[in-house]
Amino acid sequence: MEHNCIFCKIVKGEIPCSKVYEDDLVLAFMDIAPINKGHILIVPKKHYLSLTSVPAEYLEAMMKIAPTIAQCAVREIDGDAFNLHLSNGQCAGQVVPHVHLHVIPRKATDGFNFGWRALTYEEGTEKDELAEAIATRIEKKLAE
Repeated sequence: MEHNCIFCKIVKGEIPCSKVYEDDLVLAFMDIAPINKGHILIVPKKHYLSLTSVPAEYLEAMMKIAPTIAQCAVREIDGDAFNLHLSNGQCAGQVVPHVHLHVIPRKATDGFNFGWRALTYEEGTEKDELAEAIATRIEKKLAE
């Protein structure tokens, strides 16, 4: 099936990229709108819209190379740390409809903040009941 997504075009070589890594399953290249200098995207070479549809071999390839890419990027920019970030779905912030892992080198002084919020659960058993319900779904899904 032919996909008209920008990352598929990059993988095919139809759109140029600043490649940092490539193997049979994944391609890693510089983000054109970086959060910080050295911001890299790791994408599966096949088109997958959702993380939940990506075969294990592609996920393994993405995560196996991510620490090396991150460490090299951090060292190259004289950074202090890194974030790995993957948004799955539009309301979660996924802009390009092709699974991709962001590798974002960080400096203590870069001023970037993901803007995490911290909610609280109702007093009592809300958290434990939700955990139990999710665990049950996980067990059913793994049994399929």
